[in-house]
Amino acid sequence: MKLRPLNDRLIVERIESENKTSGGIIIPDTAKEKPIEAVVVAVSESMSNETDENAVKLKEGDKVLFGKFSGTDITVDGKDYLILRIEDILAVVEN
Repeated sequence: MKLRPLNDRLIVERIESENKTSGGIIIPDTAKEKPIEAVVVAVSESMSNETDENAVKLKEGDKVLFGKFSGTDITVDGKDYLILRIEDILAVVEN
């Protein structure tokens, strides 16, 4: 990626939700809400070098949940990304 987030920011790529309900009904794009789950694509150097024990440790590839109206949408090389502040991350999804 050609972008490097600064300060307490990270770049994520949204994970698209299913187009069908569990009953098999197809949901049109106009009726779907934006997903709140994403994969971390890039983390600022200041966050990855954080030595504080209480600091949030995020790395590329982590799945996270964020607030519905958080961040700034951007498009790079035809792909859509979202720039978030660390405060906008609500949870890390673990397997």
